[in-house]
Amino acid sequence: MLLSAYRQGVFPWFNPRDPILWWNPDPRFVLVPDEVHVSSSMRRVLNRGELLVRADTDFAAVITSCARTPRPGQDGTWITEEMAEGYLRLHELGFAHSVETWLDDALVGGLYGVSIGRMFFGESMFSHSANSSKVALIRLARFLEHYGFTLIDAQLHTPHVESMGGREIPRTEFLSVLRSSIDYPTMRGSWSERFEAFTYQRQ
Repeated sequence: MLLSAYRQGVFPWFNPRDPILWWNPDPRFVLVPDEVHVSSSMRRVLNRGELLVRADTDFAAVITSCARTPRPGQDGTWITEEMAEGYLRLHELGFAHSVETWLDDALVGGLYGVSIGRMFFGESMFSHSANSSKVALIRLARFLEHYGFTLIDAQLHTPHVESMGGREIPRTEFLSVLRSSIDYPTMRGSWSERFEAFTYQRQ
């Protein structure tokens, strides 16, 4: 059901005690991989190399951290046990991926989402250390740009992603890009080795 929903531009989002609700907003908030904005302060953070970024090494910990991180204006989380199990299954099938930020062997930030064709559907992120989720998103965007991805679907507006180049586009435009992007083969399986090799080359 999740894969079918993403292929149609629909995503789940609901309050903890509500039935599962599906959304296809207009406008849609997106980030083009090669348009990611890296501020001078973030460049210094990246160049220091204190934060290590990996992919698909602890998907379960990332989704758990996303579910447990408090959100302004939200009471609880839509990432229920049932939804987490769904995304864990997608991860096992090679469609869902995590990008993790590590500091001294501790997971301090990251994000997860679903990859179909040349689309990456971002679902949630968390940060337990300054800039950790931004570093994960920047590394992800560069990785996706390298592999020819078209869009990162950020779904709904957030100041955090807007500061990094996120913008709104009409739903009709989003669905048009979606249809053409999901026709490409999906890069299934673990991204861990690809991501590590690409990050090492970029360093």
